[in-house]
Amino acid sequence: MAENFFTDNLDLQRYLKKIDLSEVVGILEDGYRYHEEHAAAPRNYADAMDNYRLMLEVVGDICANHAAPRAAEADEVGVSCEDGRVVYADATLEAMRFFRQADIVGATLPWEYGGMNLPETILQMVVEIMSRADASLMTVFGLQEIAAKMIAEHGDEEMKARVLPRVISGELVGGAMVLTEPDAGSDLGSVQTHATYDEETGEWRLNGVKRFITNGCSDVLLVLARSEEGSADARGLSFFEAEADETVRIRRTEHKMGLHASPTCEMQFDNTPARLIGKRRSGLIRYAMAMMNVARLAIASQALGIAEAAYREAYKYAQKRVQFGSSIDQIPAVYRMLLSMRAEIEATRALVYETARWVDLAKAYERQKERGELDSEGRERLKEAGRLSDVLTPLVKYYATEMGNKVCYQAMQIHGGTGYMREFNVERHYRDVRITNIYEGTSQLQVVAAIGGLLGHALDGLLADYAAQDYGAEQADLKGQLQEATALFNRCIDHLKEAERVAVDYYGSDAVEVATYLLNGWLVLQDGAASASKRKRDLARVYIGETLPQIRARIDVLRAIDPTPVQVKETVLAAEF
Repeated sequence: MAENFFTDNLDLQRYLKKIDLSEVVGILEDGYRYHEEHAAAPRNYADAMDNYRLMLEVVGDICANHAAPRAAEADEVGVSCEDGRVVYADATLEAMRFFRQADIVGATLPWEYGGMNLPETILQMVVEIMSRADASLMTVFGLQEIAAKMIAEHGDEEMKARVLPRVISGELVGGAMVLTEPDAGSDLGSVQTHATYDEETGEWRLNGVKRFITNGCSDVLLVLARSEEGSADARGLSFFEAEADETVRIRRTEHKMGLHASPTCEMQFDNTPARLIGKRRSGLIRYAMAMMNVARLAIASQALGIAEAAYREAYKYAQKRVQFGSSIDQIPAVYRMLLSMRAEIEATRALVYETARWVDLAKAYERQKERGELDSEGRERLKEAGRLSDVLTPLVKYYATEMGNKVCYQAMQIHGGTGYMREFNVERHYRDVRITNIYEGTSQLQVVAAIGGLLGHALDGLLADYAAQDYGAEQADLKGQLQEATALFNRCIDHLKEAERVAVDYYGSDAVEVATYLLNGWLVLQDGAASASKRKRDLARVYIGETLPQIRARIDVLRAIDPTPVQVKETVLAAEF
């Protein structure tokens, strides 16, 4: 029987069944009226969920039987830059052809442009499956989806009509978020690529150099550029759509530690024609940040998929590798790692899809608002969903990518010396996952993005809802421990708010760690209560038992807010070598 990366993942299938997207899908499908014009559009919610399951099975089949078997080849061949043109590995091109033939490309786009109107939650399932097969392939596919979706949501009618059908047909290939520059990495407010309005053609012209651009060789380019002459900060930046032509030159592709089959480009714009997306001067704050938030959720799913692949490799290896007269999965030091990996992965999956659900709700309510369909109660729901998606997105990006790195480290450790060799897939997973807590905002920047919401008690309502649920007598002790930890966390947040700003920044990561541990603890407890299987309740005990001591330790740190490290940093870091 052929493998399938969706049907062999019982936990992922369970989330497809469990998660309630009825409100989201009903709004996206506008009361399911699209079926009247598009035969593939769903007639009702059950029909939509059947469609999503069928699509995920197709993705799972392609990933298991075509992408994964050639992932090592794609990694070995990588990409090259020849006369300003990027050449992909044949394995990558073949996998993308399969996805295009299966009508997976552009699935998030509206029906009118040839898409499937896919909710964000379902897209993240696609991303997880694809990343398990080949993390590089996910970036090639995923950024095209993000770029097209940004145009669908923020482009004008001319732009959408010109670009989106050509993306679906395959005439325009790939998508890129063209943000970073040699001197503007995380500090995007200092971007220097200029956009000048051409009065004769009615178009903008881009000039400048961009660096570290994933898929920079794509046809569809979304570019952050300085539109306001004399400006020096984010208020002078606007967002543009450009199509690759002879004025866009790929100067080189980077030689990276991992993701070898995904091109990372340095590129130059020489008077490149471009079109404004949305309003001038809102390029970073509104559009680039919105795009990065979508990308951050996708990277969390990417890290989750890589971790799933690494765990499976480690588990199989541990069962087969015999040392000291038995397979090493029977050695406590090894199966402790395996237990931790499995619990971390399933807790992260819970957080990914909880976050995606709130992102979907926020977008759905926003669409209702645009249609003039929101009443006062609906506006409150929009406000809540927006607040939660804003704080959960950096939290899940932080946690999932740190988790992915930890799991891949442990997977290689279980393999021992053999895992360090190129012949084993875990070596590639270890290299590929390392970028996930760096690109689209380092883990440290995710802390900065999340800390304001935490200080504002943005999670209070959600955590209170979790605490009010019934988890059964078997899990009552775990519920009590989480309730106690949640109350302590809320008090520590108030204590942190009173500290100086530098102390907040210094200890922000401790608050983020506690918040994610608590969220995950409640979510795995929910899974234990909802599952007929004892396995999920046992997994909740493993995860909560492992993280509660870490929660308590970080709460102790937050209670103390010791100013010493901030006060002595100049002395300790003095250059005395």
